[in-house]
Amino acid sequence: MKNTARLSVVIGLALAFAALTGLRAAPVPGDNKTAPFDQQQMRGLDEQVQEVKSDVLSISQELSRLEEKLLYPSGTQVAIFIALAKGDQMRLDAVRLQIDGHLVAHHIYTAKELEALRKGGVQRIYVGNVATGDHQLEVLVDGKLEGGADFSRTEHFTFRKEVKPKLVGLTLAGPRSGNTPIALGEW
Repeated sequence: MKNTARLSVVIGLALAFAALTGLRAAPVPGDNKTAPFDQQQMRGLDEQVQEVKSDVLSISQELSRLEEKLLYPSGTQVAIFIALAKGDQMRLDAVRLQIDGHLVAHHIYTAKELEALRKGGVQRIYVGNVATGDHQLEVLVDGKLEGGADFSRTEHFTFRKEVKPKLVGLTLAGPRSGNTPIALGEW
């Protein structure tokens, strides 16, 4: 139902945009009565087209915000973030998350994403809904160590979801860094 309404709004705006862009008068061969728009009229139409484009983008952003509120009400929302331990040189290849035995996220990292994490960036890997109470989180990390050896580690954690949004942070490190390979924290 919601997708149908969203689609109707987008189609309506696209038709309005198409109508505005199609208002240019084209001369018809042999017809001396039709003259092209002058420059001032063209600028006026261009301004209207830009206004419609701006309105479409604004409506699209608002629909995205409303969709997120409907899909992820703040009372049941849990968000999981990934960060690398400071100074760790492990090459992170992939992370897989399961909550209560259900796969909720799987991400394979690009070189750019890995570089951003090494510079202190944080990735939101999962946002979803869970009921209040205790939940099991399984984290599987695959990567390579500095010498090129494969590294794989799985950890199990328990987290408690209250009636407010829950932010869970996972800090990842290679086994030779002196840090815990997978550390759970609340943000």
